[in-house]
Amino acid sequence: MISAFFIFNQKGEVLISRLYRTDLKRSIADVFRIQVVSNSDVRSPIVTLGSTSFFHVKINNLYIVAVTKCNANAALVFEYCYRFISIAKSYFGKVDEEAVKNNFVLIYELIDEINDFGYPQNSEIDTLKTYITTESIMSTATAVEESSKITTQATGATSWRRADVKYKKNEAFVDVVETVNLSMSAKGTILRADVDGHILMRAYLSGSPVCKFGLNDKLVIDKSERGMGDAVELDDCRFHQCVRLDEFDSDRTISFIPPDGEFELMKYRSTSNVKLPLRVIPTVNEIGTTQVSYVVTVKTNFSNKLSATNVVLRIPTPLNTTTVDCKVPSGKAKYVPAENVVVWKIPRIQGGSEVTFSGHAQLTSTTTRQVWARPPIDVDFQVLMFTASGLIVRFLKVFEKSGYNSIKWVRYLTKASGSYQIRF
Repeated sequence: MISAFFIFNQKGEVLISRLYRTDLKRSIADVFRIQVVSNSDVRSPIVTLGSTSFFHVKINNLYIVAVTKCNANAALVFEYCYRFISIAKSYFGKVDEEAVKNNFVLIYELIDEINDFGYPQNSEIDTLKTYITTESIMSTATAVEESSKITTQATGATSWRRADVKYKKNEAFVDVVETVNLSMSAKGTILRADVDGHILMRAYLSGSPVCKFGLNDKLVIDKSERGMGDAVELDDCRFHQCVRLDEFDSDRTISFIPPDGEFELMKYRSTSNVKLPLRVIPTVNEIGTTQVSYVVTVKTNFSNKLSATNVVLRIPTPLNTTTVDCKVPSGKAKYVPAENVVVWKIPRIQGGSEVTFSGHAQLTSTTTRQVWARPPIDVDFQVLMFTASGLIVRFLKVFEKSGYNSIKWVRYLTKASGSYQIRF
């Protein structure tokens, strides 16, 4: 399994170093610095040199590196690295060089706790925070009682939750967040359209409740059942470890005992029957060598009860553009010379409506005419209470032996940020 774990900064200096096994020496860090950090041509997150494999994840100019000498499961090693990042974020916020230097004692405690002889162990944040704490040390009597609870939680059937959680007001919040990725050709053909979805939950519930969570009646994951018309088709999905998978396979009901607080219940991806919230129709014409005319129309594809907010279009201009005369019915449009784009910001577009940008770009004459590459138009937006995949939550029920009443909230959000592109 994992023989060593390192954190490097941008210069290749070792900030954190832990050897879990004796099959590697500390000097292996120099190999990674020379072969990966100092080599700008390396793009793969896995580098194998001889019998040694380096798995690395880059975050905020830090390299999180796991090293192994055996034929390890790559997905497991990367999951370990990403789990370490999420644990670090929950302890001290942003993961950067300064945070690592300020919390190196805590980091060594964490990596010793979540890995034993190279094998990943309990990495539940709530459980770790009960005995790896940054707070003051409690009295001996309380510590003995607390330690017995920790042991039960860490070794019990539900390691992610303590049984003695109590709230005055029992609430559960569910957020279905989808990111739409689109690439459309100049002729209006969809080259790529897919959805990355996350179901996030915040559970503030007393005791050890069992939650039942129902999705669409027509939900297809098996490839052999594809093509059912209006069914929601998911290419793949991944659940939190608290979910009982046998019930999901039988009736598409997600049954689980939730961790206390905020967690990611489910992650999924869909590439079929994607409903595009915004349609962008660009008409761009080059007039001789000194002008370019723009007419860009944005149409909404959802109910007039909904609206798209924080809409930002980045419309490319030629490199030799001097000025752009912009006319918009709503929002503000401004030419940004440093980025060679016109940025059109629209605070809100109501469903069932459309808005049009028109403009003329003035170009400087050049001795040698270069062909304009025409980069795609980028669109960012957010639409509340709308899902591009069609996924909906049919019900959310909470069962607890004391029989208390709980308040449930479900919210949907579809967004795009740098991944919704239209060519022209």
